[in-house]
Amino acid sequence: MTVILLRHGVSTSNTARTLAGRSTGVDLTEHGDEQARAIAERLSGLPVERIVHSPLLRCRRTVTPLAEKFGLEPVSDDRIIEVDYGEWTGRPLAELVAEPLWKVVQRHASGAVFPGGEGLAQVQSRAVAAIREHERALAEQHGRDVLWVACTHGDVIKSVLADALGIHLDGFQRIVVEPASISVVRYTPAAPYVWRINDTGTDLSALAATGGQRSGASGSSGTVSAEAVPGGELGGSGSADNGGAERRDSR
Repeated sequence: MTVILLRHGVSTSNTARTLAGRSTGVDLTEHGDEQARAIAERLSGLPVERIVHSPLLRCRRTVTPLAEKFGLEPVSDDRIIEVDYGEWTGRPLAELVAEPLWKVVQRHASGAVFPGGEGLAQVQSRAVAAIREHERALAEQHGRDVLWVACTHGDVIKSVLADALGIHLDGFQRIVVEPASISVVRYTPAAPYVWRINDTGTDLSALAATGGQRSGASGSSGTVSAEAVPGGELGGSGSADNGGAERRDSR
């Protein structure tokens, strides 16, 4: 089974430079809407057979054009919802950088527990379990390789990628996942294989092949900030096809 891990498009919280978390009413910006439509076009030539998404509005809105394109009914899964940042939710990133926990999140993510919220180790556990369960269900249903999409959030995707790469969660902040980017993992009986990370390009034709026909080429792009941002990078590499016009300034 092959999963396309899709991060939602640019949100109103991204542009406000706040930590959205599970705040209600955080929607896509106009640019985020454009990204959602562009994603549907990017993936239109692929045999996508299932779309799963976080229940939060920004993810639902991101997959709507994609679901319409494929004529699929999206499936909401609470296990890939955004991190519960507790008391950090909704606060400006400029304030959070001064918190002692900020450095823990950067350097010892497995030990980071947000005040009044959940720990990043919990996030990885629930998210990986959800992805694997969908993988098993698709394998039992189809008996062949299936390409599917899971639309979720930056830290959730990075935690799944860290697991697939076989690296400790403490290293997950070294992975960059921008808004509207895709990362691809192919799960096999032997091991998962990471095909793409933070891909904002256009040529996805290699994903249409199955089994041994797939090539191992990756196409990642995007700029990397000095430190990762809880919740995921804020987006906006001018060189990216689906990036915003403004430079990302996570501080």
